[in-house]
Amino acid sequence: MTQGYAAIRAEGVSKIFRIGLKEQAHDNLATAAWHALLAPVRNYRKYRSLYRFRELEGGGGRGPVAEGADTIWALRDVGFEVREGEVLGIIGRNGAGKSTLLKILTRITPPTRGRIEIYGRVSSLLEVGTGFHQELTGRENVYLNGTILGMTRREVNRKFDEIVEFAGVEKFLDTPVKRYSSGMSVRLAFAVAAHLEPEILIVDEVLAVGDAAFQKKCINKMRDVGRSGRTILFVSHNMPAVKMLCSRAVLLNDGRLVMDGTPDDVVAAYLTAGVGVPPAREWPETAGAPGGEAAALRAARVVDRAGQVREAFDVRDAIGLQMEYEVRAPGHVLMPHYYVHNDEGLLLFGALDQDRTWRHRARPPGRYLSTAWIPGNFLPGGTFYVSCALLSRTVNVSQFYEQQVLSFTVAENMGEGTARGDWSGYMGGVVRPLLEWETEAVASGRKLHTVS
Repeated sequence: MTQGYAAIRAEGVSKIFRIGLKEQAHDNLATAAWHALLAPVRNYRKYRSLYRFRELEGGGGRGPVAEGADTIWALRDVGFEVREGEVLGIIGRNGAGKSTLLKILTRITPPTRGRIEIYGRVSSLLEVGTGFHQELTGRENVYLNGTILGMTRREVNRKFDEIVEFAGVEKFLDTPVKRYSSGMSVRLAFAVAAHLEPEILIVDEVLAVGDAAFQKKCINKMRDVGRSGRTILFVSHNMPAVKMLCSRAVLLNDGRLVMDGTPDDVVAAYLTAGVGVPPAREWPETAGAPGGEAAALRAARVVDRAGQVREAFDVRDAIGLQMEYEVRAPGHVLMPHYYVHNDEGLLLFGALDQDRTWRHRARPPGRYLSTAWIPGNFLPGGTFYVSCALLSRTVNVSQFYEQQVLSFTVAENMGEGTARGDWSGYMGGVVRPLLEWETEAVASGRKLHTVS
């Protein structure tokens, strides 16, 4: 479909945070949605409208911002334009400024400086259970979200059955959403956001939640939404999905927009070492560490057998993936996970801690170090990216999920004891194990074994 007018225009958008100072903007999307409901005419319109943020010196007119040791620039002078019907991928490593940009676009928080213009009705999914009132039932929340978007009850009725079927929560429609699992919440939230026909759909990492079947449904639905001519902003660490769904992509790094181009080119730039995905990360302060009520991530590392952090390995080397975490609350059976992607964004494998000592035993509060070993002669040469997660089996809640937080490289080797050996030709595949081979000569005319 031919792309038309500018649906979103950002000019010189910057955002500075003062460390330790509570923002006066809404803390989450649920609060933002409630405030929007109180002022639907101001915040959401059924027909195309223009939202402008005036240039702010200090954010909301609270005086000039003094840059110093107690301030962090989450965004610096970001500008771009999205045309009607475009599907724009926004990518970058953790901390690049993606979530801050989306919160500005969805009016959850104002920019410190800059200008945003949005033409059209916006639906967003930035968190699990976005905009849901926890005391209301699933049915009531569908109608609440429709009202926020400026839709009539008749319009919501027309889409209601399709939303429920997509989410798969028929039996729980009249149950308060506070009793939903995280999977049920995200299924219903995505179904509402995608089916209520917004002109602009903003989605942040929804494909990181849910099982494979649901993720496939999400991709297919977003493809349908894009084909219908609506505008989509899609933030994800799933590079194959970005390439598949998006007509254009931008790359954020350290709060700046560093590249704008085709998905193939931008993804290739992101997956190079220049973007700065390190072999080790630490969170010295508990307050800033990723985590939930039961546990927080304090460090993640790629190490060798000597326990030393390394960025580069020989194809024959064993590679250790470490996560150091702090258990805050007793009574939780915790399951560390790792996910390893190659430089095309393809998930190669996931690894789950199978240590019998802790598989069904709650870990007392304290610091723990979990290490998983990738054997030598398993990965081919290339660059690899590691995500780490910690799930509480007791209540089936993710304590943290840091996506592509680490990277390392594996160098090819034609030496003895490798799967390649002295072969210099092409060898494809996403893994390259050194298999055990047996070869024997057989007599001509030997009867073959058959299976009846």
